[in-house]
Amino acid sequence: MIELRNVSKTYPNGTKGLDGINLKIEKGEFVAIVGLSGAGKSTLLRSMNRLHDITEGDILIDGNSITQAAGKELRTIRRDIGMIFQSFNLVKRSSVLRNVLAGRVGYHSTLRTLFGAFPNEDVELAFQALDRVNIVEKAYARADELSGGQQQRVAIARVLAQEAKIVLADEPVASLDPLTTKQVMDDLKRINQELDITTIVNLHFIDLAREYATRIIGLRAGQVVFDGPVSEATDERFAEIYGRPIDQDELLEARLADIAAAKEPVR
Repeated sequence: MIELRNVSKTYPNGTKGLDGINLKIEKGEFVAIVGLSGAGKSTLLRSMNRLHDITEGDILIDGNSITQAAGKELRTIRRDIGMIFQSFNLVKRSSVLRNVLAGRVGYHSTLRTLFGAFPNEDVELAFQALDRVNIVEKAYARADELSGGQQQRVAIARVLAQEAKIVLADEPVASLDPLTTKQVMDDLKRINQELDITTIVNLHFIDLAREYATRIIGLRAGQVVFDGPVSEATDERFAEIYGRPIDQDELLEARLADIAAAKEPVR
């Protein structure tokens, strides 16, 4: 499904964002990418849909080079790749339904989408997507009236309406509280399993990576330093990825424990 061949990314200041990465990600996998801030996680993810251009190598999506693609070919490849961002990337003043319908833009002419003239089939698809993430009752609410967790569910519904074959999620729960984090991750995992959508997620919390992913890729200084099943992602392996032992703030369970302790009455 996705193949990276000797992929490197060098920024204008000479910094290596990615350094000789070779990966194959198969259809239906749920992959978590972990590493310290600046390790290259976002650069890697955004290179897969050409939000970032690489400076060396090639990236193939279903056998087609997205690196070399242009014009209609690039738009067609990107149509199969849904993106979920930490900041949700919704049009805050538009309705939830209108935001979800944005996932259909790649299927229609610019003029048609500019006027919001989506066919009934697209509207029905949008409602189905909202129902799948349990937020259909908010269809006509403004996006900025929703909580952070609800907004992220709208973003997930948008990629479902897009009928994406691949979902790239860049720190999708970093802005959410621990309870909402679990709900959003449950949605992503359920969609991955029920629809066989290849899902690649950048995660800060190590225990989330272990709980939800089937495969973990560890980055350090733009290089892959670990790639294997969750069963092999021991604390020792994570220490190698991070170059130090795991910190408590890299565990969601530790944050939950801190919240619970703060709520305990003083005796």
